[in-house]
Amino acid sequence: MSRPEILFLNHIIMRVLNSIRYLCCAIVIWSCDSSSAPGPEETTLFRFQAGRESRWSSPENPNGEKGAGGKTNSGAKGRAYLRIDPGKSLQLLNIKDQGIIDRIWITISERNPSILRSLKIDMYWDGESKPAVSAPFGDFFGIGLGRTTSFENQFFASPEGRSFNCFIPMPFRSGARIEIVNESEKQGVEMYYDVDYSLTDNWNTNNLYFHGFWHRDTATALTEDFEILPPVTGKGRFLGTNVGVNANPWYNDSWWGEGEVKIYMDGDKNLPTLNGTGTEDYIGTGWGQQKFIQKYTGCTVADSELKQWAFYRYHVIDPIYFQTDCKVTIQQIGGTWMAGAQRIQDSGVPFIPVTTEDGPELLSVYNKNKPFKLDSTRYKKGWANFYRSDDLSAMAYFYLDKPTNNLPQLQPRAFRILNLKEK
Repeated sequence: MSRPEILFLNHIIMRVLNSIRYLCCAIVIWSCDSSSAPGPEETTLFRFQAGRESRWSSPENPNGEKGAGGKTNSGAKGRAYLRIDPGKSLQLLNIKDQGIIDRIWITISERNPSILRSLKIDMYWDGESKPAVSAPFGDFFGIGLGRTTSFENQFFASPEGRSFNCFIPMPFRSGARIEIVNESEKQGVEMYYDVDYSLTDNWNTNNLYFHGFWHRDTATALTEDFEILPPVTGKGRFLGTNVGVNANPWYNDSWWGEGEVKIYMDGDKNLPTLNGTGTEDYIGTGWGQQKFIQKYTGCTVADSELKQWAFYRYHVIDPIYFQTDCKVTIQQIGGTWMAGAQRIQDSGVPFIPVTTEDGPELLSVYNKNKPFKLDSTRYKKGWANFYRSDDLSAMAYFYLDKPTNNLPQLQPRAFRILNLKEK
């Protein structure tokens, strides 16, 4: 073979080798592409988990006993629901074992705001007498203000506004009890339910117990931040909240949501470590909020006619851990243009100015003891923020390293249903 022929052959070989190398690189890049790679759930779906037994507790098999489903009607559909009369309770689950609750699904025959606030859900872990969760039924399942809607997010879902789903994992070491109490006057409330859980062999020492707390203040006090989660002690994680607002008509159509969310943790006293910038900012939007449903943030009710808003934020990809203590608050601050703010102040309703604008400059004018007097002739086009009094409620979700918490008991039913509104 002549030298020119050898050089030509070497050239061809190098071209082929380069093509193979480029092809291999393309395959590697394609396989690493996040849009093509399976997610965490997909990569574990096919893996058997030893030491984990699946159970469903339902009316057809209370507590999910092994091989005991469908007894009522010889295997045919015989007991799809149970009834709860006033003053009575229904145990959805009561077991003495180790495991984890994976999902709760419930639907009920009555779903008006009064019923959703009058039914109470209590959860107890490891044989404790004090519930880790005690909350109005609807608020626990993410239904703010008792107003149902179709939605789905990371923790809760109501596909057509007629059911109640919870997907928060709830581990327990030696027992779990979930009860629904009918504190309404409605006879025979029908309840269909599944509590899906797994029995487990091993207990991870890093496991935390699930807790929940609901609270309402029908007339927030000026300058006193509403406590979404009062001070709780222990090591844990704040999961998030859903909040309901009945805006006070005293303030006309002014914006109610200028208040900042503040999270005090691990010894914080006067000032928090985590400090937001505004209410709608906290749920990931801006300049007011309309109805929207997303995975971690959303607003399920935005009703300017009834002056009602319900919204949520869940801290999943932005976890909030605490070592010794945690408190979560939100300021009740509103805002409107200067002329409207001055009219509200002049009307004599509870009102303390916080900031005003003078052109591009933001002026801090807050004085609790001697409120600043607004003057729309001087600040004609500026925006004014001010403390106001509204009706707020909130459901807080969190984990603790113990099965009980130091928080107060649930407020009575008469307070929970006071001045409920229906569309």
